Amino acid sequence: MVVSLLTPLSLAAAEVAVNTALEHARSHDMAPLAVVVLDVGGHPIIAKREDGAGILRLDVATAKAWGALGMGVAPKMLGERLAGNPGFMNALVAASGGRMAAHAGGVLILDAEARGIGAIGISGDTGDNDEKCALAGLEAAGLKFSA
Repeated sequence: MVVSLLTPLSLAAAEVAVNTALEHARSHDMAPLAVVVLDVGGHPIIAKREDGAGILRLDVATAKAWGALGMGVAPKMLGERLAGNPGFMNALVAASGGRMAAHAGGVLILDAEARGIGAIGISGDTGDNDEKCALAGLEAAGLKFSA
């Protein structure tokens, strides 16, 4: 039997993504952010919370990233798909133990074969601005993604 392991998401790449996301936010006068990158198992690789970011921002950023991993799609897309089905959305949140959020600002990170290897989540500004920062960070790190 051949066992295939997913390409791991490195700390170095995650660090570039997070730092660039924060630099993007500062250059666009966004509110203070919290950013987290999770590995394929949902474990944090790196997390940063800027001075002035609310105490729940890191938890929300993690929930956005966790939602991307759990469902295999960007939380923004998931939220749009489930807008007319709040019962299923509530079931997903309950099944995840409250650990997922279906809002813009979470992005699934992919390997060369388009398999999920991690996710980034950002919270602090509008969801759309959070997502712009995430995409800027992933692009700078040379990582593929599904937004």
